[in-house]
Amino acid sequence: MNSENKQNLTKFQIWMLAIRPKTLPAAAAGVIVGSALAWYDGRFRVGPALAALLGALLLQIGSNLANDVFDYLRGADTKERLGPLRVTQAGLLTPAEVKTGMWIVFALAGLLGAYLIWVAGWAILLIGLTAILAAIAYTGPISDRGLGDIFVFIYFGLAAVVGTYYVQARTMSAAAWWMSVPVGLLVTNILVVNNLRDIETDRAVGKFTIAVWLGEKGARAQYLLFLAVSYLLPLPLVWMGVLSWGALLVWLSLPLAWKVARLVLTQRGRPLNVALAGTGQIALVYSVLFLAGIALARFL
Repeated sequence: MNSENKQNLTKFQIWMLAIRPKTLPAAAAGVIVGSALAWYDGRFRVGPALAALLGALLLQIGSNLANDVFDYLRGADTKERLGPLRVTQAGLLTPAEVKTGMWIVFALAGLLGAYLIWVAGWAILLIGLTAILAAIAYTGPISDRGLGDIFVFIYFGLAAVVGTYYVQARTMSAAAWWMSVPVGLLVTNILVVNNLRDIETDRAVGKFTIAVWLGEKGARAQYLLFLAVSYLLPLPLVWMGVLSWGALLVWLSLPLAWKVARLVLTQRGRPLNVALAGTGQIALVYSVLFLAGIALARFL
């Protein structure tokens, strides 16, 4: 984006750039899967489900804002960055403005968390507080030490699916625990692509992500492994009776997954931004197809 285009942006457009709407579908994936399982078990509750969905989206937005401002303050964002525009680095918003927006978003997430605590108990407080702390600490202590993949898997997989099921059912589910694995892996793959794209710039600033440790070939293998596990895991779960046959409807998203995987395997640098968005789409489409399959299996 050139300087002339930047000057023509409205405040709303600038904040939308900071929020990064394309990252939000992936945040919804775990909530969709957890709610689908709750509905299948006859335990679906609209209020907690909506609160979990809005809370997940707000946590993702807060994490994006934190990443934007803190990467700028620590000098990790430069003109050489290959990813989408960062509003703080581009001078479109001041660090103080982005920090204020971040805290407002986290406060709103906290209000939703208070409702979920009232509905489902104090265990939700631990999940909410650690999720906010992880979002803030992600830029630096977590991402610099190659722990980002683990934290994304935990909060967008385990916590999202199992937590969403729990706030509605007030109990645990084997199916929710198992399905948190493919969801977590698919969302983690977004970070894998991001880190694959940024290997050289991350290495230059001493940011040692897993992609930096593994190298390009290793990061691509990691991406394919996570895809393979995500699509293969439902089969034995259906065979064992943990999931209904409708779960296999997720396989309809395989053409999309293959299309994006080809980009990951063949592209480098800035062109991987397309694969980044595509990987988020895989997570969303996978979760929606899972919901559709679960519904189909229940009605037939």
